[in-house]
Amino acid sequence: MKLSLQSSLIDLNKGKTTKSIDKLIQTGIKNVEDLLWILPLSVLELPKLNSFQHAKTSQLFLGYGKILHIDSRPGKSYGRGNIPLLNITATVQDCFSDKTISLKWFNAYPSIIKKVNSFTKLEFEGLISQFQGQLQIVNPIIRERIITESGEYLLDNNNNNKKYKVKYPTINTVGSAQISNIISKIPHDFWDAVPDTIQEKIHQKRQLIKLNEAFKILHGKMEHVKIEQSHVQSAKRRLIYEEFLREQLKISLRKNKEHNQEAIKVSISDIDYNHILNLFPYELTIDQKNVCHDIRNNFLSGSPMMRLIQGDVGCGKTSVALVASMIALKNKLQVALMCPTESLALQHYLTLNPLMESNGYLCTFLVGSTKKKEKEEIYLKLLLGEIDFIIGTHSLIQDKVQFKNLALSIIDEQHKFGVNQRLKLSNKKKGSHTLIMTATPIPRSLSLTQYGDLDISIIRTMPSGRRGTQTKIITEENFQQFLNFLSTRLSMSEQAYVVVPAIVDNPESDLVNLELVLEKFKTLFPNYKMKGIHGQLKGPEKQQIFREFSNHEFDLLISTSVIEVGINVLNSTVMAIMNPDRFGLSSLHQLRGRVGRGEKPGFCFLVNDKNISQSSMKRLKVIEKNTDGFIISEEDLKVRGEGNLFGTEQSGVNQFRKVANIIDHCDILLVVKEDFNEIASADNPLYQPYIDYLSQDERIFTTI
Repeated sequence: MKLSLQSSLIDLNKGKTTKSIDKLIQTGIKNVEDLLWILPLSVLELPKLNSFQHAKTSQLFLGYGKILHIDSRPGKSYGRGNIPLLNITATVQDCFSDKTISLKWFNAYPSIIKKVNSFTKLEFEGLISQFQGQLQIVNPIIRERIITESGEYLLDNNNNNKKYKVKYPTINTVGSAQISNIISKIPHDFWDAVPDTIQEKIHQKRQLIKLNEAFKILHGKMEHVKIEQSHVQSAKRRLIYEEFLREQLKISLRKNKEHNQEAIKVSISDIDYNHILNLFPYELTIDQKNVCHDIRNNFLSGSPMMRLIQGDVGCGKTSVALVASMIALKNKLQVALMCPTESLALQHYLTLNPLMESNGYLCTFLVGSTKKKEKEEIYLKLLLGEIDFIIGTHSLIQDKVQFKNLALSIIDEQHKFGVNQRLKLSNKKKGSHTLIMTATPIPRSLSLTQYGDLDISIIRTMPSGRRGTQTKIITEENFQQFLNFLSTRLSMSEQAYVVVPAIVDNPESDLVNLELVLEKFKTLFPNYKMKGIHGQLKGPEKQQIFREFSNHEFDLLISTSVIEVGINVLNSTVMAIMNPDRFGLSSLHQLRGRVGRGEKPGFCFLVNDKNISQSSMKRLKVIEKNTDGFIISEEDLKVRGEGNLFGTEQSGVNQFRKVANIIDHCDILLVVKEDFNEIASADNPLYQPYIDYLSQDERIFTTI
């Protein structure tokens, strides 16, 4: 059978599977191409047999010598069967000089002594180090080799072939040696036959090496060339280009699929549109009006809308989504709003339901904790078209949820969902429109990858009347000042949040936990009421606590990051975040956005109960000094990386195929975007060959 990139690992192993192959397949490494993308941790050139006098520290060495003597001492542990392990030293005399080298094994089985004693002379290989002036190799590879005393093998300089020692990462307990063994089954001539994805003119324009050459360099398959660091850099640059190119291909496929559908028509007269805008007790900002105008145009374009609204916490994204919803509802069509948490879904429901009722629309709430009987009623009413507006969580993308005439899907806090999840909601009705909101501003590099198939709108202007929030880092030195300030705000009948990174005490963790903080604050503020809330509480319990806090039935809400989104209590003016170094910058910014949302100013305290590292303090100062979410998101991206841009590991796309980083390699990403735009049209004869290079898994997932 002819081998191809899509040949399975089992085919590569002559139709037989092994434990190692099964474990690799479990992680998504299914075929030959996946193997090529398991990039080694290191590739070291194997040396030719040499005299000990040429051995140098920190270099691989291949030697040949005679065993002079072996010493062994008890180790500090026991092996299988309670066998005492040994520290073993074998002193070896060079066959080509008077030098000696020590071979050492620590906590080794006694069988090592037996193996070494079986050789009169032995060949050994390993990394040279030095101890007390003596050259040594720890845990060497040893084998017997028959060689003449004249050293003919040593003097054979006609063999120009290079061999390399390749170290691979351990994947699902499959170690480097097993992975190397599987890769060694790829035929020698196959490496040269790996097809390329880009045209020759792009190779020349961007000075890129061929794809097969890049793989050969990184896997140590260049037998007649010494692999220099410059070769490795060129190979990695080629694979970075390749990764970004494939991302653009996926984005293109997804965008083409969306735009080729005939959209549901959603129109509105200017009179009715102005009536919708007048429903608000305030005037929309110029940015909000511009986004609403873009949405109206999308509704009439003939193609399904795929628009992302990004803007800082409190900029009024929900108001824009409400305008879009009312336009759809005016056309007697259905709207769905999906949120990442029950608390956020509940907040939207409590805010929007009165408006829906006053305009004659039926609004419903669907989450995981909704009772089974109630769920069944909701499913039926959605299918019959009796429910106009539904607000919920992931429950909305279950197969049981079907709509009669869904026209608009709104997804709040998009960064909490995967691409496949938002597509699944959009696909509930062909030709429906999608509006996505995020308070985590998207850096430009991410907008070219994860969100490249979306039209992006930005709301920068904030509604008038907002007082904003001040932020202060708290340490042991000013902790009492923080308590005094909190006491003052509570005495003014204002409320406060205290956020902790853990729920219960963990002896192995130094995190401040919810129960401990709750008891501590009860002691510090005995005259005020407080409650705790976390994600493990059942839905109705959380909803009850949120309602009580909104009604000012208690003063302090001690919480985990479950309140990061979805809470809008204007009377709450203080946000205290304990152990803030345990949160991402974007999460801290989101939490800070829970206060300062109305006419009262907000105050955010980043409370550290111990000394933190300089790097952590530097990160916290980004939050203290900046209120611009775009600056914060760029810094956060640098710290945490961009994550898996095309969904989860279950997508079928191998998570080990990753050398590109949109932060470090943004210059290459921009080059790829420029190159791809030249051919990114289904009418271009050069376009389809690019698409053909995507694996079946990638194509299926991309076009869910």
